[in-house]
Amino acid sequence: MKYTFSPAPGYVLPVAGSDEQFPVNRIFCVGRNYAAHAREMGQDEREPPFFFMKPASATVAVNGQIAEIPYPPMTGNFHHEIELVVAIGRQGSAVSQAEAESLVYGYAVGLDMTRRDLQLEARNKGRPWEFGKSFSQSAPIGAIRRVADVGHPKSASISVAVNGQPRQASDIAKLIWSVPECIAFLSQFETLQPGDLIMTGTPEGVGAVVAGDLMLGRIDGLGEIQVRVAG
Repeated sequence: MKYTFSPAPGYVLPVAGSDEQFPVNRIFCVGRNYAAHAREMGQDEREPPFFFMKPASATVAVNGQIAEIPYPPMTGNFHHEIELVVAIGRQGSAVSQAEAESLVYGYAVGLDMTRRDLQLEARNKGRPWEFGKSFSQSAPIGAIRRVADVGHPKSASISVAVNGQPRQASDIAKLIWSVPECIAFLSQFETLQPGDLIMTGTPEGVGAVVAGDLMLGRIDGLGEIQVRVAG
């Protein structure tokens, strides 16, 4: 096949305990999926789940060493959001909650990095969130832990610290919409494909980082990631 120009690079994530790489297809993100975070963002936590997307180029693989991401342009309020990431390994459309977990290949620790000022400006004007959420290198994600190794975690502490100071701390048991519910709901609208990722939302305590800051994100049983904002 002859291309007009070289195709865009593919993006992959490491698989823990394996030399395999997980090819990233699409990144779906659940908005406001912890009650306390919904309240801190001034919203009603009882609304149905909603999703936005990040491009595959948002992926930054974090594999045991400190990863570095740039401080993005056009923002003065760059926020961390620690999240449980679900890696889809099997195609599924309109699946039930009972069968939803059969689509999951594994789980990982991730950060949904956000240009908060741009997101809130867009939200208040009723505009899309893309400039606030959907930009390159905005999703640092650690190694995927296979279901065969870790099962389907229902309760685990989730946290992030910045320069050693605690910022966010909660438990994935506090998700408003569980992983099976998110998968079943999303699959009504879009056929999920192997390589898709679902970032399941962040707990309260989101805050700004600046150049030079080091973030340490952790979910019990899934490991940790270290990400530095470039100077």
